Amino acid sequence: MNINQKELVLLPYPFSDMERTKVRPALIVSNNVFNKQGNDCVVVPLTSLIKDQQYSVIIGQQDLCEGTLLKTSRIRADKLFSIEKNLIIMKIGIIDDKKFEEIRAEIIKLF
Repeated sequence: MNINQKELVLLPYPFSDMERTKVRPALIVSNNVFNKQGNDCVVVPLTSLIKDQQYSVIIGQQDLCEGTLLKTSRIRADKLFSIEKNLIIMKIGIIDDKKFEEIRAEIIKLF
């Protein structure tokens, strides 16, 4: 599967016990050079719990230039992780440039 930055995908997300998973949406944040070179990509998860949290960004259907987001959600920029690309179940959308830059700014605040 060809994976690109700004794509929203569904993937198995582990529970804290690391024994069970739940299918959840995530945003690909690694750049396309990185995505093409290796077996992994870097993602940030989405949550439908939209309470205000530091290092998070609200995202809704209006922020997508392609695809469908079923619920208004929050991108958790503080929960970066890498995942093998072959674990990605499917693509569900592409986020627009303006919202992606807002998310990138939240990620940069972590450093």
